[in-house]
Amino acid sequence: MRRNCLVCMVFMLACPSFGSAQWALERSAAQALGAASPTTSIGGARGEFLDEVAAYEQKFVRLAEAMPAEKYSWRPGEGVRSVGEIYAHVAAGNYGIARSLGMPSPAGVDPKVILAASTDKAKLASALKDSFLHLRQAIRALGEGDADKPQNMFGHQTTQRGAFMIISGHLGEHLGQSIAYARMNNVVPPWTAEMQHAKPPDKPNPN
Repeated sequence: MRRNCLVCMVFMLACPSFGSAQWALERSAAQALGAASPTTSIGGARGEFLDEVAAYEQKFVRLAEAMPAEKYSWRPGEGVRSVGEIYAHVAAGNYGIARSLGMPSPAGVDPKVILAASTDKAKLASALKDSFLHLRQAIRALGEGDADKPQNMFGHQTTQRGAFMIISGHLGEHLGQSIAYARMNNVVPPWTAEMQHAKPPDKPNPN
């Protein structure tokens, strides 16, 4: 029960709806670090979603790099994804999402190989970066005025705009899960450590 509560609390803090000021800072930092190409020429739902994906990308990659390699096999209980299995699931899932949006996976990319590398920190960090790059390319390739176009995502029939919300929820769920795993292993998320170092003494921790 305590673990479930921890996951829920961290998920709330990881989602854009909560701590919006911090999320805005992360979006800017993601673009500054090259996590996403400039989106100034892309407006509407696509441009907004590209910013969202860039913020998720930076947090996933930074957290994956901060977690010690020996912790990649750690899991909170039997039958639950391990640290590395979450990152592998997100990376493989990004290719599946892109495929649903109309962009095939690059030649040589096999989700099963990504999932099998769940204990390899270096490979997973690289796989996360590559998969987010591919996902962003798929989003850019979508039509300018297709926000209301029918779209199936994760078995749900919705619109392209609705699919963006479903994808954001998926990424937010697993980011919150990853933050909880990090905290349970005494790893402070890098962006939180930076804010703790810079914040005035009486300000609460972001997550």
